[in-house]
Amino acid sequence: MELTQVALFLLLLLILFLGSGVWIALALLGVGWVGLQFFANTEPGAGVASSLWSAVSSWSLAALPMFIWMGEILYRTRLAADLFEGLAPWLGRIPGRLLHVNVLASGLFAAVIGSSAATTATVGKIALPELLRRGYPERLVLGSLAGSGTLGLLIPPSVMMIVYGVAAEVSVARLFIAGLLPGLLVLLLFMAWIFISGLLHARRMPPPDPPLPLGERLRRTLKILPLVLLMSAVIGSIYAGVATPTEAASLGVLGALLIAWWSRSLSWSSFWESLTGAVRTSSMIGFILAGAAVLSMAMGFTGIPAALAAWVGELGLSKYAFLAVLMVVFLVLGAFLDGISIIVLTTSVILPLAKAMGIDLLWFGIFLIIAVELAQITPPVGFNLFVLQGLSGRDIFAIARSALPFLFLLLLAAFLITLFPEIATWLPRTMTRG
Repeated sequence: MELTQVALFLLLLLILFLGSGVWIALALLGVGWVGLQFFANTEPGAGVASSLWSAVSSWSLAALPMFIWMGEILYRTRLAADLFEGLAPWLGRIPGRLLHVNVLASGLFAAVIGSSAATTATVGKIALPELLRRGYPERLVLGSLAGSGTLGLLIPPSVMMIVYGVAAEVSVARLFIAGLLPGLLVLLLFMAWIFISGLLHARRMPPPDPPLPLGERLRRTLKILPLVLLMSAVIGSIYAGVATPTEAASLGVLGALLIAWWSRSLSWSSFWESLTGAVRTSSMIGFILAGAAVLSMAMGFTGIPAALAAWVGELGLSKYAFLAVLMVVFLVLGAFLDGISIIVLTTSVILPLAKAMGIDLLWFGIFLIIAVELAQITPPVGFNLFVLQGLSGRDIFAIARSALPFLFLLLLAAFLITLFPEIATWLPRTMTRG
């Protein structure tokens, strides 16, 4: 069978598995096994066992369950309510008013839990009923929550960055540093759009709250201090080079437990729920990574990635054309798969292509994560859309329409970091030299 036919057969088999409801990890593992058994000159047994072990025993992966546990602990505290109360007094009189709280609260929360769905759920639980009660337009409330929740993937520490770093063999610490400026760029783009929307829909906005005395504003702002201190300790220790991501994640868990205890949210029940939640999520991600490792090995033995890279080279695509095609592919995949599955499913094929085109894999990781952010708000399987559907009870396509401006803003961010790659590469290069 020709290589093209082999690739098409394996692709159709994967689509069949996924479409029939087979777990993503098992689908990847099954297609990899078939590729090795029937289309490679090797016995799959020992190779599969080795790939499975290597995929889940990487030291870089050790930070993953700790960051997830930190997020699970904070998810069960009053942190989101404190964020809303602390930020609202400073934003109530600018165009867009309290809609900006969605963006800033999501950005701050994302900086300590690294999960898009958890960020959307936690901030949304507080902000959605409060903003609707005050009379803010529902479409702007839902759209800003859906878009802002994606910051959980880009602003470090990010679970997605750890997954990509392990798959691409790129330093997780440098990925965290590279994600800071693009994360701030996306945050500012979101706030700029809310500002413009506030001007365009000024008549639909509720009247501003009565101004608070400066002392009361400062007192409420102090409620954000635990989060700021935790964020500074976790991210600052990595940026300063005094802690590895795994050590910083352990510090983050300790800080999250202290915050939960201080806010009287820590109990044996919440502690156990956070621990089991972290185990379930970490196991799911590890299982998907293991299945993807087997598929990657099968791809290597069949020679499909090398042939695909040569074929793309013969097409004469420029780097920008390749990235544009890749963005379209991710938008399509985002309608059917979650972000982690997209990363592990595609890296075995696209990383050889990116290397062949001379693309910096550190920068490429940030580009891919922005593409996955788009997948989080792409119907019908965008995770953030599901979260908001559960919180609001609205139709998922109505929520997707509300999030459409933020989807275009993420495309703009991808365009800007492609046009000016230094947005992602300058900070890690500067700090490495220092």
